[in-house]
Amino acid sequence: MELQEENNTQALASGRRDFLRLAGLTGVGLVLGFSAKASGQKTSVVNLSADSAAVLSFELHPFIVIDNAGGITLINHRPDMGQATWQSVPMMIAEELEVTLDQIKIRQSDGLRKYGEQLSGGSSTVRTGWTRLRQAGAAAREMFLQAAATEWKAQKSDCYAENGKIHHRPTGKSLSYGELVEQASALEVPADLPLKAKKDFKILGKALPRPEIPAKVTGVAEFGMDVEVPGMLYASIERSPMIHGKVVSFDDTNAKKVAGVTQVLKAERKLPYKACESVAVLANSYWAALQGRKALKIVWDNGTLAEELDSSVYAAKLRAAVAQEAPSYTNLGDVSTALASAAKKLDAVYETPFLAHAPMEPEVAIAHVKEDGSCEIWAPVQGPDGTIEQVSAYLGIKPEQVTVHVPFLGGAFGRKAYLDFVLEAVYLSKQTKTPVKVIWTREDDIQQGPFRPAMLSSMRGGVDEKGAITAFEHTLIGESISGQVFGFFPEGKPDPWAGEAISHEESPYAIPNLKVGFTRVKTEIPIVWWRSVYPSNSSFGHESFIDELAHAAGKDPLAVRKELMKDDKRFLNVLTLLEEKSGWNKTLPAGMGKGVAVAKSFGSVCAHAFFVKKTATGLVVDRVVTVLDCGMYVNPDNVRAQTEGNIAMGLTAATKPAITFAKGKAQQSNFHQYQLLRMDEMPKMEIHLVENEEAPGGVGEPGLPPVAPALCNAIFSATGTRIRTLPVDLKKLV
Repeated sequence: MELQEENNTQALASGRRDFLRLAGLTGVGLVLGFSAKASGQKTSVVNLSADSAAVLSFELHPFIVIDNAGGITLINHRPDMGQATWQSVPMMIAEELEVTLDQIKIRQSDGLRKYGEQLSGGSSTVRTGWTRLRQAGAAAREMFLQAAATEWKAQKSDCYAENGKIHHRPTGKSLSYGELVEQASALEVPADLPLKAKKDFKILGKALPRPEIPAKVTGVAEFGMDVEVPGMLYASIERSPMIHGKVVSFDDTNAKKVAGVTQVLKAERKLPYKACESVAVLANSYWAALQGRKALKIVWDNGTLAEELDSSVYAAKLRAAVAQEAPSYTNLGDVSTALASAAKKLDAVYETPFLAHAPMEPEVAIAHVKEDGSCEIWAPVQGPDGTIEQVSAYLGIKPEQVTVHVPFLGGAFGRKAYLDFVLEAVYLSKQTKTPVKVIWTREDDIQQGPFRPAMLSSMRGGVDEKGAITAFEHTLIGESISGQVFGFFPEGKPDPWAGEAISHEESPYAIPNLKVGFTRVKTEIPIVWWRSVYPSNSSFGHESFIDELAHAAGKDPLAVRKELMKDDKRFLNVLTLLEEKSGWNKTLPAGMGKGVAVAKSFGSVCAHAFFVKKTATGLVVDRVVTVLDCGMYVNPDNVRAQTEGNIAMGLTAATKPAITFAKGKAQQSNFHQYQLLRMDEMPKMEIHLVENEEAPGGVGEPGLPPVAPALCNAIFSATGTRIRTLPVDLKKLV
């Protein structure tokens, strides 16, 4: 920790000029960082146009910059990919700073270490920033209060902050923050900052309009595809249909005949665990680059992997691994002994397939490797800090020689934290000594990956003569993201991430004999996190099998969950509210079925009740009722929107064609084969939020894991058919 703080301090000093350039401010101002170690530190008046600006930075997270005109600029430290960090981050600061959102300017961080960890992922922005961001706002507020009290020779208790001003109750006088900058800058940053109680919130928890939406609707907002750099070339890259194929030879004669094509060269796609060969066509327009690419003639060597990279081959490996003893996250009691004496024994295998991310905006990046060895990047990435680290390592240069600009992301779902597309642009720019914009096609995105891993859940369970569930065992089997992407897998232990949502800590079913483990089965198919990461796979088997055990016990599946979760207040509250809001105990009309599932992931508990009905053309999802306990939240409208998005994405994953491989090639290429849920297929949705004062949990991902099991449990209720392999075609169910 001390080393990290020292590194952060050094990074602050080296990156100060870049920060000032990014902020684009002039004049006298107060620049604040924040930390729990603020006591005893002093600010100073700074000239923001000078190189020697003093910046308070302790833990080095997002900055508040207040100039002498009262203008407030926030450096947003988490890229916005549709999850509304452009609003949630400033709202947390504005609440304690006592300003309104229209008084704040927002700028995106550039990846420098002084801003701290900047990855948008894991539903982490509000969870990790809730206290620290509010402390930053509170620190500035308290300093302005003290400065005003001193100016008026008044008691601080007679002053209050509101709308970017300090007001004096006895006299009605007021001073703006801008007018108080110089005085406030001379004060110590207060420690033990008082933060508001939930009942006193003016901004947090309110359904306020998102500030970036008008720009996105009118086309003013800049996304990765919109960025242009003077003198840049466009690149379209032909990669092997079999992901790891090598270039034997290529004929670029016809490609070079396309008007606008300037160069054709062998290139590389650097995956975290291996490099893949490709051929790039560069041109002065994207159309020319794409047409030149189509005119290439390439001979590929697929090596020995073609037969191995096959969905059916990998599925067989997963099934074969069921017999292996798995390292465990949870091991309570003795499952095998309990099963031996159980009145009813159940075992099942649940399978989930490979999936593509398919964001609305495919991968795109501009890189400029300059003559002095430095590199400038313009790319819609989920982590600008990680981009600096990977690019500097790739080029063998210092991190401070890399500059990153992050526009809005047109969706990501985990894909744009995997930076192969950025490194492709870096490689080409280094070879051509000019800025290069690499644009992936939809076909590139869907066929090249990385993908959500295909996984298998091996389940065993037992019920005694009295209908009590006495044993439950879940072994998750598949490739490890930690192992493949990061080269880290602790031998003899389970994957460090894959226990989320299924370990006893996050799935606290009171079953006396309970075991949850993980078995790694490697694949050369590139994988990475996909929205909700492992729980999108594991919750399907976990919650479907709880349903199977409930039916074996002759009990209502929601009642069983409530009974087994009765000692966990948050789970019980969620399930009780779901029972009420969904009308669970009402008799269903003929031809309808209902299903329930609950999961905790990323700090939030989410439960769905799905209602399906039979029609002449198969089953349809009629209604979904959701209860989400995400603790305290920023904007209820956004929480509901993210949950609705999770339902749509979860239904797509459960009911639409998956990614399959044959002889090393993905068999799907675009949305005609890799289909998404259509608007007329969306069910009626009711999203209910639990009100409490628990610490914030995630919102962008926790709504997805319970979707597939709740749906399939409802299918069983309606048809008597137990779905254990996804995807399921609803039109074939009657």
